[in-house]
Amino acid sequence: MKQPAVYIVTNKHNGTLYIGVTSNLPQRMYQHKNSLIEGFTQKYKCALLVYYEVYETMVETIVREKQIKTKSRITKLILSEQQNPHWKDLSENF
Repeated sequence: MKQPAVYIVTNKHNGTLYIGVTSNLPQRMYQHKNSLIEGFTQKYKCALLVYYEVYETMVETIVREKQIKTKSRITKLILSEQQNPHWKDLSENF
């Protein structure tokens, strides 16, 4: 699935949130789940995909990522829960 996407991963329900952008969400989730990306997500073990949006272009995706990152934590939690109220790992569908 090569398509630009903005996504939110966490380490547990109501846990640490990471907002990212990618052109290949299944591949990026494989990297997160196997701790192949050094940095924040590896340190906090963020590998549970709780939210994502797909776009036509990477420019649109990056604009949306910046919008989400400026929101408060509670707004990010609400956004995630609207799409995924049970905090299931959405990457299981890939």
